[in-house]
Amino acid sequence: MQYNIVIVGAGYAGILTAKKLEKKLRKNTEVNIKIIDKNPFHTMLTELHEVAANRVDEDSIKLSLNKVFAGRNVQVILDNIQDIDFENKTVNGLQEKYQYDYLVMAAGSRPTFFGVPGAEEFSYKLWSFNDAVVLRDHIRDCFRKAECETYDEERRKLLTFFVAGAGFTGTEMVGELAEYVPILCQEHEIDPSLVSINVADTLPCVVPTLTAKLSAKIEKRLRKCGVNLYLQSSVVKVGEDYIELSRNGEQLHIDTKTVIWATGTQSADITQKAAETLPSACRCRLQTDKHLRSTADENIFVVGDNILFVPEGEEMPVPQIVENCEQSADVAAHNIIQAITGKGELLEYNPKFHGIMVSVGGRYGSALVGTASHKFSLPSFLAMFAKHFINIIYFVQVLGWNKIISYLKHEFFTIRHNRSFVGGHLSNKTPSFLLVPLRLWLGGVWVFEGVKKVVEGWLLSPKLDGFFSGAQSWYDSILNGAGDAASAATPAVAQAAADAVSAATPGAAGGAAEAVGQVFINFNFLGLFRILFVSGKELAQSSLADFAVKLDVPLMNLFVDKVILPYDGIQLAMQIFIVAAEILIGLALIGGLFTTPSSAFSLVLQFMFVCTTGLYLGNLWMVFAAVAMIFSGRVLGLDYYATPFLKRKWKKLGFVRRLYIYND
Repeated sequence: MQYNIVIVGAGYAGILTAKKLEKKLRKNTEVNIKIIDKNPFHTMLTELHEVAANRVDEDSIKLSLNKVFAGRNVQVILDNIQDIDFENKTVNGLQEKYQYDYLVMAAGSRPTFFGVPGAEEFSYKLWSFNDAVVLRDHIRDCFRKAECETYDEERRKLLTFFVAGAGFTGTEMVGELAEYVPILCQEHEIDPSLVSINVADTLPCVVPTLTAKLSAKIEKRLRKCGVNLYLQSSVVKVGEDYIELSRNGEQLHIDTKTVIWATGTQSADITQKAAETLPSACRCRLQTDKHLRSTADENIFVVGDNILFVPEGEEMPVPQIVENCEQSADVAAHNIIQAITGKGELLEYNPKFHGIMVSVGGRYGSALVGTASHKFSLPSFLAMFAKHFINIIYFVQVLGWNKIISYLKHEFFTIRHNRSFVGGHLSNKTPSFLLVPLRLWLGGVWVFEGVKKVVEGWLLSPKLDGFFSGAQSWYDSILNGAGDAASAATPAVAQAAADAVSAATPGAAGGAAEAVGQVFINFNFLGLFRILFVSGKELAQSSLADFAVKLDVPLMNLFVDKVILPYDGIQLAMQIFIVAAEILIGLALIGGLFTTPSSAFSLVLQFMFVCTTGLYLGNLWMVFAAVAMIFSGRVLGLDYYATPFLKRKWKKLGFVRRLYIYND
C-alpha cells in the first residue's frame, strides 16, 4: 500500500518533521513524502532583525530546501496552497492538487493587526525574508534622503523610527536599530540628535514573558541606547507618515516615515481556512489531542505555531516558540511512523521547554534558562553565547557543517562594525596576502627538513630507536639532576637527542650534549599526560634555543615502545611516511595548494614531535604559523584555481550533499 505524507509549510516545524520522517522511513518504498512551501528556501525567522538592521548579509538567514533535502527521499514542491479538501484528502495549490494519506499542518504564522486602521497598509512587517530585506533597504534610504533634505520637518520624519510591539520581535528589532543608527549617522554625516528611535506596547514592561528583573534590565539597556519607551500605550492608527497612540486617555501624534509592526501573530492564511472546518481557537490555532492529531481527524497532524494544545498539568497552550517546533516535530513524526508501520506506541506531547532569550543588538542579551521546573538568568555575555550555541544546534539538525561554517562566518568572522558580543576580535580584517611570506617560509622549512632526512638515510635504514631514546635520555638527564644520567649518555646519543628535540631545525640544538639543564615545569595530570618545560643549560646561560617543551603521554609511549621500535620494518615505514609528509606539506604550502589541509596536517606532525621527542622553543613558531595558515584563503597560490573547481565537483557527489559535508 502506498502512503502519501504531505507537509504544508517549510518553517522550523515542517522542515524538521520531514527530515525525521525521511530518516526513519528511508528504506520504505511505499512511503512518499512531500513538503510544500511558496518559497524555495527556509527562513530563520528569529534572525530577521539582524538582516533588517544590516548586521548580517541576507543570505545568512536563508536555507535552500533543495540543499536541506539533497540525497533524501523528500519531494520539495514550490506552490502556494489555496485550500484543503479534508473530505477527499486533497491539498489544493495554484499549480496542482496533492493527495495525502497523512497531512502535517506546519504553515506557521503571520502578523496580526488587531483591526488598527492603516496598520497593514502603511507599516513595515518583520515576518518573512522579503520583509527583512525591504525594511533594510528602506532604513538606509531614509538616511540617504535625510542627508540631502533641506526641510527640517521632513528630515525629522525620515529620521524617526517607530516599532509597535515590545515583545521578542519588537525588542530585538528596536535594539538592533539603536545599534545601527550611529553607524548610519557617521556614514551620512547626520547629527545623531536628529534621530528618534521609539517602541510602544500596551503592557507595562518589555518582553513580559521574562522575569520582572530581566525585563527591567532590558528597559534600562534600551534607554541607554537612546530608545524612547511608550509603555501602557496602544496604537490606534497608522498613516503614511505618522502613528497615533493612546496613553492614559491622551492621544499622541508622532510624525514618522517608518512604523515597524511587531505586535503579535495569527495563524497563516491556509491554517485559517483549515480552521473553518477543523476545531480551532486563539487566532485560528488548530486543536489537537495529546498525540498532536486534529481532534476532528486522526490523519491530520499539527506542529509548530499551528498547535492549540494544553499539556497535562499546564494552564496555557504550548507557546509559539522554536523549541515547541522542534519537540512537536519529533512527536508528530514518530506518531505518523507508528500509524504507518503499526510498530511501537503513540507518543504523547509533553514538551519540556528550556528557556527563552532575547538580544538587544549584537552585543547585549538576556536569557532565562534551565529545566521545566527551575530556571535561572544568564549574564549578557553567556546569554549571547547560549543564543548562538542553540542556533548552531539547530543548524546541525537542518543543514549540518555547511550551515555552521556559514553562520560562524556571518556572525563572527566577517561581522560589520564589531557588532558581536565578542566585538570584532574574531573578525577577519588582516589582508590575507600579508601571510604569503610566512606560508612560503613555513613550506620551505618543511621541504628542507624532509630533504635533510633523505640525505641522512631515513629512507634506507631504521633510525627512530636512536632518535626517540636519545631524546628521552636528554630529558632524563635534566630531570635527574644532569649527574649520572647525563654522563651515561654518549656524545653521539646526546646529539641525537638534540636533533630529536629540534625536530625541525637541528642546528638550533647545538650545546645539548654537555647540558646540565634546569626544570621549569614538570606537571603530571592524573597520570594521563605530563607537561615538561626544561632548558639544556642553567637559566642565566640559556638562550631561546635551549628551552624545550614536551607532552609526555603514556599511551603514546606504550604505542611507540611496543608497536614501532621493536620492528625495523615499521620503523622504516614510519620514517618514509614522515619524510614524504614533510616534503609534500612543504611543496603544497609553497605552491599555495590545499593550504588548509596542509596546515592542519602540519599541526598533526608537530603534535607527534611534541609527544615523542619534544620541540625547542625556537621551533614552536612552526605551530603558530600553521595555525595562521589554516584559514589564509586562496591568495597568490594554486588554491585560487583549484579550490573552486574541487568544491564544485565535491558538492555534486550524492553522499556529500546528503551529509552536508561541503562548504559554500
